[in-house]
Amino acid sequence: MPEASLRRCVISKDKTNINRAIRAREVRVVDDESEQLGVMDLESALTAAAERGLDLVEVSPNAEPPVCRIMDYGKYKYQQSKRAAEAKKKQVRVDIKEVKMRPKTEEHDFQFKLKNARRFLEAGNKVKFTIMFRGREVTHPEFGRKLLERLVAEVADLAQAESRPSMSGRFMSMVVAPLKK
Repeated sequence: MPEASLRRCVISKDKTNINRAIRAREVRVVDDESEQLGVMDLESALTAAAERGLDLVEVSPNAEPPVCRIMDYGKYKYQQSKRAAEAKKKQVRVDIKEVKMRPKTEEHDFQFKLKNARRFLEAGNKVKFTIMFRGREVTHPEFGRKLLERLVAEVADLAQAESRPSMSGRFMSMVVAPLKK
């Protein structure tokens, strides 16, 4: 069995036992063509894997007896990383974009900020509207609330309110999320 001693004997980062790191006395073995070889002692399973030039990998350690598969572990890890990269490529990342205003924002500035918010929502991002109060403006939060309600009404065809307007210090904010398609 000189070939088996040259193969890997590590516990991988994902806690998969390989070759000599397997601690069970008896294991159920599945070969590289998915054929059941049956229950055998660890040494003969390692020998069978070494004869094929492959690794013995513990795939189900909690079974009784543990299930091990004869495979090329490096190739298996490579395929797993490729699948994970493909899944990551397909996932959608949603950012939160912020649009800041004041309660006394004029109509042109309001339309400009609204256009940006619509662009963010069309791109699939959430938008956080923030109204900043200065000085004595904070004594009239109803002006900020009215402005936020107007903003939500303007983007109602693209988004829905995710949270209600909330006041924290001198800022009133609200988050809107794009509608599900």
